[in-house]
Amino acid sequence: MQRVGASELTVPTLGLGTGPLGGMKASVNDAQSDSVLDQAWVSGIRFFDTAPWYGTTQSEHRLGRYLRNKPRDEFVVTTKVGRVFKRPDRGFDFERSQWRERWPGGLPFVPHFDYSAGPILRSWEDSLQRLGLPRVDGLAIHDLDPRHRKTDAGVDGGFRQLDQEGGFAALQDLKRSGEIAAIGAGINLPGLIPRFLEHFDIDYFVLAMPYTLLDQQALAEELPLCEARGASVIIGAPFASGILATGTTAEATYQYKRADEPVRERVRAIETVCDAFDVPIAAAALQFPVAHPAVVSVIPGADTANHVQANVAAFGIEIPSELWAALKEKGLIAADAPVP
Repeated sequence: MQRVGASELTVPTLGLGTGPLGGMKASVNDAQSDSVLDQAWVSGIRFFDTAPWYGTTQSEHRLGRYLRNKPRDEFVVTTKVGRVFKRPDRGFDFERSQWRERWPGGLPFVPHFDYSAGPILRSWEDSLQRLGLPRVDGLAIHDLDPRHRKTDAGVDGGFRQLDQEGGFAALQDLKRSGEIAAIGAGINLPGLIPRFLEHFDIDYFVLAMPYTLLDQQALAEELPLCEARGASVIIGAPFASGILATGTTAEATYQYKRADEPVRERVRAIETVCDAFDVPIAAAALQFPVAHPAVVSVIPGADTANHVQANVAAFGIEIPSELWAALKEKGLIAADAPVP
């Protein structure tokens, strides 16, 4: 177990991200979701990260239905805030909306961004009810970035709601009262960790994409800053949304889109090195980021029980130091990247 920042929260080094249980790429039924969670539990996974956004609330419902039958002190669960979900307005065609396109297996609820105090607390309470659990261990501020807020003004507005409209103070109150153990922020793009740490006392970041075997943008400034400020990092999307698990198959995805040729070429080069040492690329992808001293956990997602089994097995494969040296020699990972 690894301590998260200076908080009282500890997490295992390997957890499960539950975005796929919301039906990210294709609809996932309840039985399939249960099989994923059952395999995770049987495999010893006890850290589960979710969010209202995943499946437009579907992931929380499914995770909660499974976990509420387990002893509460035997697992860690974290979720996120920043969106409040409401039923669609009458006459709104949800089936043809961007939300159904993004989450083919999601539920028909519409997200509304709001990082101010009241909506933060509503989001937390809604999550507890969807999960059917009396508490969660951590809450992360979700998707406060240009990709999701669309404009710099949208990002600025979110930070203003956190700072001036009581959003972060509400999270601090929850932590002080013992309702949660840690406050986090979900990060998809480089450049935001310094802004968060400039304004707020963040215990952890869920970092998706900027630090993987394929891309180490966060190594230059953001991970050292986390170390200096005592903020921990949990690595989401360690497979870069797919290609580092599947390799360069015809359907390989990077950043949730079909991988382009420059990305495929780089992954092929990494695969060649891994093949030379008889190591699956997925094993290297899972084990690489946790070598950084700021990183406390990695949380790959899975939409089948077989994927869970494969991830657990890959995480336990012994990787020779010569593989990491070869990747550095060929310029395929940063020369100063910490390695296992």
